[in-house]
Amino acid sequence: MVVEKEGTFEIDGLSLYTKSWLPDGPVKAKLIFIHGFSDHLGRYNNFFTALASRGIAVHGFDQRGWGRSVRKPADKGLTGPTSQVLADMAAFITSHLLPPASSSSDVPVFVMGHSMGGGQVLTLACHADYQDSVVRPVRGWLLESPFVSFSPEEKPSWLKVQAGRLAGRLFPHRQLRHEIRPEHLSRDPEVVRSIAADELMHNTGTLEGLAGLLDRTAALASGEVRPLPGGAVRSLWVGHGTLDKTTWYEASKKYFDECTGEVKDKYFRVYEGWYHQLHADGPESVQFYKDVGDWVLARCGEDKPEAKL
Repeated sequence: MVVEKEGTFEIDGLSLYTKSWLPDGPVKAKLIFIHGFSDHLGRYNNFFTALASRGIAVHGFDQRGWGRSVRKPADKGLTGPTSQVLADMAAFITSHLLPPASSSSDVPVFVMGHSMGGGQVLTLACHADYQDSVVRPVRGWLLESPFVSFSPEEKPSWLKVQAGRLAGRLFPHRQLRHEIRPEHLSRDPEVVRSIAADELMHNTGTLEGLAGLLDRTAALASGEVRPLPGGAVRSLWVGHGTLDKTTWYEASKKYFDECTGEVKDKYFRVYEGWYHQLHADGPESVQFYKDVGDWVLARCGEDKPEAKL
């Protein structure tokens, strides 16, 4: 049995929606999860339940501007600049690094991000200001379909990107809709229909937030942002579908091959023919649940880590 708990995380006077999926028995690991663009925690219930049933407690929050952290229309997409995005994640992760007062022992902490959240997680793991306070205490980092680069189907023109960045400096809080076609996210027709009907997935960003997303992606795609020397990033798992029509499989693989040399324990999982939402891509997604759970638990002393790829 899995116990679900809702709550809030207070930061800078703002209350962000949180939810946890907790094992009924002993907790073997904690997984902190960061969702993607126009997304929210409610979209991952089956995945998180599967992990919690194996002893992995999952904790996450709807980021500023998204999901149930939106209180009024003006909040939609109001993420703030990249510095704010990283500070929010760092504060939430730090709140879970220490064992609760009622516990006599701690368990390994892992951090995972999907899509835009994957790019954010990777940016945080490579940021010099957070190496000792956040990155080093985390046992492992996981990226699901990370936003390292747009897929060819979604890539905006150079002119549109430059115009957007200029407008973002002039009108940072102006909202702009960026539609992501539901049929590009999953091969499962039921999931596609549920995405189209989900009122919490508003596809609205601010010019400041979208500019920050583009800047983070450009820095990752160019290799400018990568794990730093010293081994703070202890372990890294990346999973990507080869037919992802939202973020680009080839860019993720290139980043993994060329930019992660400082990470000794790393693994790239290829999902042949899968789309963007590995956690909701039809009946086969149970394999994704197993892959993530196996990798996490292997780093909790249950099994030997698999060979690097």
